[in-house]
Order: sequence, then C-alpha cells, then structure tokens
Amino acid sequence: MSGPESSSALSAAHRPAAQDLSASAVVAGLVAVIVSFSGTAVLMVQAGHAGGLDTARIGSWLGAICLALGLGGALVSLRTGLPVVFAWSTPGAALLVTGLAGVPFDQAVGAFMLAALLTLICGVFGWIDPIVRRIPGEIAGAMLAGVLLNFGMGVFRSMAGAPALVLTMCLAYLVFKRWLPRFAIMAVLGLGLAVAAGQGLLHLDTVRWEWTEFVWTTPTFTLQAAISLGVPLFVVAMASQNLPGLAILQAAGYRPPASRLVALTGLAGLAAAPFGAHSITLGAIIAALCTGPEAHPDPARRYVAAATYGLSYVLLSVAAGTVAVFFQALPAALIAALAGLALLGAIMGGMANAMGSPQRREAALITLLATASGVSFWGIGSAFWGLAAGLLAHAVFSLRARA
Repeated sequence: MSGPESSSALSAAHRPAAQDLSASAVVAGLVAVIVSFSGTAVLMVQAGHAGGLDTARIGSWLGAICLALGLGGALVSLRTGLPVVFAWSTPGAALLVTGLAGVPFDQAVGAFMLAALLTLICGVFGWIDPIVRRIPGEIAGAMLAGVLLNFGMGVFRSMAGAPALVLTMCLAYLVFKRWLPRFAIMAVLGLGLAVAAGQGLLHLDTVRWEWTEFVWTTPTFTLQAAISLGVPLFVVAMASQNLPGLAILQAAGYRPPASRLVALTGLAGLAAAPFGAHSITLGAIIAALCTGPEAHPDPARRYVAAATYGLSYVLLSVAAGTVAVFFQALPAALIAALAGLALLGAIMGGMANAMGSPQRREAALITLLATASGVSFWGIGSAFWGLAAGLLAHAVFSLRARA
C-alpha cells in the first residue's frame, strides 16, 4: 500500500491546511475516542478501587492520562502530518487490577515513572527503528487484520443482545456506504444513539458532572514495586502496544520515525505519572480507526482524525471521571457494532496486504491466525506473539527458499 512516508525528525515542518479538514476524519477520531475510552476506563476504575484509591485520585489518574495522550498525540499529528495516536495501555490497566493491591500508591507512582523512563531510553538510543524496519509489510498487514478481526465479528455477536439496534446500524452502514461513503460511520453513530435512546438503553441518569481534580503524588522508588509493577508495565506496553502500533502505521503505508515516537510516549508518561498515569503508549487498535480509508480516502489527510482524537481527549481530561461513567451508560452492543463497522476497511486493507506476496503469504497467514487467537503469555497479548510467530515463519521459509 502506498502512502505518505516520513523518516525525518519529528521537528520536520508540516503546515495543517484548512482544506484537509473533513467530516469523515473528524467522525473517525470521535469514534476512536468512544471505542478506546469505553473499554479501558472501566479497567482503570477497577484498578483504582483495587489499590484503595479515593474518587479524587481515580479521577486524577484518568484525567492525567487523557491530557498527556491527547496533547501529545494531537501535537505530533499536526506537526508531522502523520495520523499518530497516543493511547493508554489497556493491558497495563488489566495488570494493575491485580498488581496494584497491597502496593502503596506512592511506590506505584515510582514504578510508573520507571516504566516511562525505560521507554524513553529505548527511544532516545534508537533501539526501535531497527526492529520496525525488519517487519515485512505483509506481516504487518496480517497482524493488523488479526488484531481487528474480533472487532469485525463482534458486529454479528452483538446482534443476539440487541438485534433491532445492531441491524439498524448495519443497514445504515450499507446504505450510506453505497451512496454517501464518507458519511457512513457518522450515520451509524447517529442512528445507533437514536435507536438506543428510543429503546431506553441509555442510562444517563447515573451521570453526575464533576470536574477533574489533579492530585500530585510524590513518587517513592522501591525495588519491590519496580519488579512487580515497573518492569512488567514497560514490557507489556512495548510488546502489546508500541510495536504493534508502529506496525499498524506501517501497514497503512506510513513510515514513521519509530524511535522518536516511542521516546515521546515515554516523556509524556514521565510528566503524567506523578498525577497517577500508569502508562502512555502508541495506539494499536485505535490507530487503525484513524489510519484506515474510513477516516479519509487520501492518506495524507488522515492526520486530522488523529488530531481530533487527541484534542477530544484534552477536553475529556477536565471531567474524566464523569465521562467514564457516561461511557459506561452506553449499551455494549452499540459500542461493539460501531467499532466493528468502523474497522471493516482497515480489516480489508490488512488482509489484502497480507496476501499480496505469494512468497510471504504463508507466514502472513500464521501471523493473522496467531494474532486473532487472542493467546497471551506473561501478560503480553496476542499482537506481539502473532508478530513473533510470523517473523519466525518468514525467517524459516526464507532459508528454505535460498536452500
């Protein structure tokens, strides 16, 4: 797949143009916010309760992450013209649901800062670029398709619980995709919310507006917290999100300055950690929403979707705890159907790239199957293991071809 390339420094000049703004890109960014926030925020609240945190500190944790990832991602996207998405580590949040229990929060914050520092070091010393350059495009495309495949199937799984809602959203997608393709996801979102409201599936009476109170926690560094939280958070974020996120950008046809982007996530994480943020990473699944054709047919204008996503998170940071409750009030079927339909183009593109080369087709298939399996070892998700399996198969098949 062709696309804009950038191997230059992040300081390279890019001037956002007014004509780059499009409704499809803005909607893609907003959909990415809904999908990402609705899933991870619940884990974050659970982890906070497990660690014995009060409402203010949980709100600060959410708000600090929203502000750091939103501001960082928006600035990078607008400056480089690349659809760069910063995210919070969902596997890291899942790890903290159990790992945070019994650990004093000041020690946990010290572990968060250690994980961010290790990430920053990897980026500053340029250890990421050589890894990303060795990932063939077919393997990257297969990993993308494998990561997103369950989201696509989720559209049909969600029909069992809310058939009228999901069928309406699917019909809207088909009709608008045929005659007004750039507004298809906007129509899906609007009609989905209307049907959910009409069926009484929106429970907004539980939402109480509260401003985020950013609470500073002075970090304490201990070996126990470093081993039990800091190092695992670093490994999980790097393997489950940073490397897959870079591979997804590559699969979409972009050539990002990988090490510099990873370094920036580490820097953002360091700044936000004293307010409770456990990790800032590159987006993986969410990046596919902003880098795919649904955002815009022209790859050079998709950065608007990533910038919209980032700026939306900056706005969410002022009332992050309240927004978390709001997203919990949305029907799970609506979010599942919205995510799956919005990702159909990215799934199709990933599969097309994966099967593009007969010589690499089998290794790409192994990547896709391993990634889609959902297998997890040592807290590291299937995206990393799919990449590892595909690269191993590619290396073995390459030796066989030369023999």
